Amino acid sequence: MTDIEIAKNVKLKNITEIAKNIGIKEDEIEVYGKYKAKISNEVSKRLKEKENGKLILVTAINPTPLGEGKTTVSIAIADALNKIGKKAILALREPSLGPVFGIKGGATGGGMSQVAPMEDINLHFTGDIHAITSANNLLSSLIDNHIYFGNELKIKKVTWKRCIDLNDRQLRMIETGLSGEKNIEPRKDGFNITVASEIMAILCLSKDIKELKENLGNIIIGYNEKDEPVYAKDLNAQGAMAALLKDAIKPNLVQTLEHTPAIIHGGPFANIAHGCNSIIATKLALKLGEYTVTEAGFGADLGAEKFLDIKCRKAKIKPDIAVIVTTIKALKYHGGVEKEDIQYENIKGIQNGLHNLFTHVENLKVRYGLKVIVVLNKFNTDKDEEIEFLEKALKEKNIELSIVEGWKKGGNGAIDIANKIIKETENAEEFINEFSMIRNEVNYLYPLRDDIKTKIEKIATKIYRATEVEFSIDAIEKIEKIEKMGYAKLPVCIAKTQYSLSDDSKNLQDKGKYKITIRDIELKAGAGFVVALAGKIMTMPGLPKKPSAENIDIDEDGNISGIF
Repeated sequence: MTDIEIAKNVKLKNITEIAKNIGIKEDEIEVYGKYKAKISNEVSKRLKEKENGKLILVTAINPTPLGEGKTTVSIAIADALNKIGKKAILALREPSLGPVFGIKGGATGGGMSQVAPMEDINLHFTGDIHAITSANNLLSSLIDNHIYFGNELKIKKVTWKRCIDLNDRQLRMIETGLSGEKNIEPRKDGFNITVASEIMAILCLSKDIKELKENLGNIIIGYNEKDEPVYAKDLNAQGAMAALLKDAIKPNLVQTLEHTPAIIHGGPFANIAHGCNSIIATKLALKLGEYTVTEAGFGADLGAEKFLDIKCRKAKIKPDIAVIVTTIKALKYHGGVEKEDIQYENIKGIQNGLHNLFTHVENLKVRYGLKVIVVLNKFNTDKDEEIEFLEKALKEKNIELSIVEGWKKGGNGAIDIANKIIKETENAEEFINEFSMIRNEVNYLYPLRDDIKTKIEKIATKIYRATEVEFSIDAIEKIEKIEKMGYAKLPVCIAKTQYSLSDDSKNLQDKGKYKITIRDIELKAGAGFVVALAGKIMTMPGLPKKPSAENIDIDEDGNISGIF
């Protein structure tokens, strides 16, 4: 059966029952039908003094077109923890319509390890992303309206872009204002995908509606004739934008096929943004459960780095353990095996691909001082000899391995990793390595006092393992300008390809000495970080030659098919 067929054959519990099981009162949720609900912000206030549960960060090796199943594994782990008597909650991101209709498909897990209702979650869900799109484009409208009626702020350069939650390469570069009306001057413009909008980042990094409104006001929309920044608050835009986001800031409650509570909220991409679900959702889950399972987008080089250096720093939280997901297929792919030959046994290919996995393990263990368990997400095509080789290779490196079969068996396929997580997080023995003398203390990769260029260089050389970093003249000029404006102490969010440790999507084996090229810099003053664009990464993706949208359909009874 397909994922959607499996999901439809499971009887879900009413969402009020799911809420009750984790201590949320009936008047603290706003139901969206039978199986979805918004959680009132009053819950966080009520539980403010309650001790946090343990935080499990799920990340992965660099992704491949074959799919590694990071979300599927996350769901299986949470289900397994509940099966063995622990109170576990998922805290995940919302899917974007870009990947749903593009190359990746849905983002609700797969097989027996799914969050549901999967069609709703993958499509419009509770409207959060639409609200962000509207708030973003309202600001664009207010900017152009201000210019039309005399431009009192003397805006000379507009840097704020419109957005849409779809992959549409035609919108990367456009020209607006072609009506010929008086006071409307045409200008070159462009769109971002909504998940790359600064407002998405702001929503995910704000602790409440008050901070949300303040951060929205701090968005830089452009520069005046004196080259001074113009803020959204100069247009009095923050109030109306926050009003559009009044429901979107509330986390969403759903469930897995095994009825584990799942809080799904926010959806920034890790290749072009900071790649984590909202601080509100994660901190709420930590209050409600004994264990919170959360994800960082794409590989650990992007998602985990940003989770730790941006989100954890802002939220003042830390993972108790990190799980790195890999597959036999992905190891072969990173080992240079052609896609059409992945199905065949290839020990040499696995051996060559281990460098990618080992780099991520070392980064999290050594750079950040975290306990790490590697998960092999097992597929039916995996050969026993290949699994045995991987087990031996990891054992030689003293790396803990667990085999997970979440797709096939649900929570029952992740009992081993659940037990290992409990063992590693509940023993009192101090976790000590050469960088950390405090059990599981997060070592940020850089202090905020470092200048922007140094922060970028530390990420590129220590995490991506580049030998050098090259900055374009434009990037250097923008860094100097940002620092003069007083934003030197912000964390850095590098936007680069997810497929490689390098900034070259085709250099899957990270061969030879390579450099990271920073071609552009963007200040996200509202979100509270500086974006460095590396290589050819774009903030508006395009569709593949054969997009997933071509396989999606709905019948006359309203049954959707083709989402996976």
